Amino acid sequence: MKIACLLSGGVDSSVALSLLKAQGHDMTAFYLKIWLEDEAAFLGDCPWEEDLSYARRVCEALKVPLEVVPMQREYYDRVVSYTVGELKKGYTPSPDLFCNERIKFGAFYDQIKNAGFDKIATGHYATVCENSGVFYLKAGVDPVKDQTYFLSHLRQDQLSRLLFPLGIFPKTRVRELAREFNLPNKDRKDSQGICFLGKIKYRDFVKTYLDVHPGNIVDIREDRVLGPHEGVWLYTIGQRSGLGLSGGPWYVVKKDLQENIVYVAHGDVSDIYKKSEYRVGDFNWLSGEPLGSEFEVKIRHGAQKFKARIEWDSLTPRQSAVVRLDEGDQGIAPGQFTVFYSDDVCLGCGTILDQPV
Repeated sequence: MKIACLLSGGVDSSVALSLLKAQGHDMTAFYLKIWLEDEAAFLGDCPWEEDLSYARRVCEALKVPLEVVPMQREYYDRVVSYTVGELKKGYTPSPDLFCNERIKFGAFYDQIKNAGFDKIATGHYATVCENSGVFYLKAGVDPVKDQTYFLSHLRQDQLSRLLFPLGIFPKTRVRELAREFNLPNKDRKDSQGICFLGKIKYRDFVKTYLDVHPGNIVDIREDRVLGPHEGVWLYTIGQRSGLGLSGGPWYVVKKDLQENIVYVAHGDVSDIYKKSEYRVGDFNWLSGEPLGSEFEVKIRHGAQKFKARIEWDSLTPRQSAVVRLDEGDQGIAPGQFTVFYSDDVCLGCGTILDQPV
C-alpha cells in the first residue's frame, strides 16, 4: 500500500513508520508544523525545530522521504479558536480531540487526497477494524497509553483510511522496537501536554489570549477566602495542584465567572461535591448509534473507566441525555467529553453540558 505516515519526531510515530516500512509498504512521512511559534513565541521555546530534526534523522535512517506541511493557520482557525472560546465560557476544552478530527485527519487529508495514498498512519495507541463495510475503533492493548479518548470525535470516512500499527503493543514493547530498529530518537522522552503548546506553559497561553483578572479562592463550605487566584479561566473543575494553598489537599469544585471566584473544597469533604449524574449532548457516534443504555465511559484520558447508564431526555430525543455513573467523580466539568465504550470498542463521545444534574 501507499501510506502517508504522520511523523512527530517522537518515538511512537517513528516506530509506526519503521514497522510499516519493514512490511514493505510504500511510505512517505509528513511532519505537520502546527506550533504557535509565530503567535506566541515570546512565551517560551517551541520545540518544533528539535522535533523536525529528529523526524529528518529517522527518515534518513529508514530512507523514507519526508515532507513538511505548514498548518499553523488551519490549526489556529479550527482548534485554537475553539479552545479560547470554550475557556471564555468557563468550560474545560479538549483541543486534542479536534486536532485529530480537524487537522491530522481533516485538513491534512484534504491536502493529500489526490496524491494516491491508500491510508494515513500515525503512532496512536488504538486499532481500527472493519466488519461488513462498517469501521470500528478499538482500544489499544495498553490501557494506560490507549488513545481512543482523543480519537472519539472521528467520522466513518476518517476511520476507513486510518492505520494505527501500535495498538497491538504495550508501550514497553514500543520502546524495545525503537531500540531494535536503532532509531535516532530511541531514548527520547515522550512529549506531554496539549499538542499545539509545546514547551509553552498552559497558564501563559491562557493569559495571552484571555483578559485574565486576579480574584479570590474561597472555601465553598465555610465561605472563607483562602487566598488569591491569578484568573478564573486558569482553573478547571477537579484541579488539585497549582492552587498555592496550605493545609491541603484542596480541590476546585466550582467557578463563578461573574464574581471572578474559584471555589474549592478540602480533601476531607470533597466527596460531598463529587458528581455521579450529569447531562451530555452533541453526540458523535463512530459506527452508528449504539443499542442499549448501559456502557462503560471515560471522562478523561487514562485507564479509568466508569460503569454508566444513559437516559435520553424526552424533550430532545437522541440529542441530549443524562449519564449516571456507578460512582462519583469530582472532576466532571462542562466542555469536557464523555467517551462511551462497549468492552474494547470505542462507540463515540458526547460533550458534558453546562448544567449538570
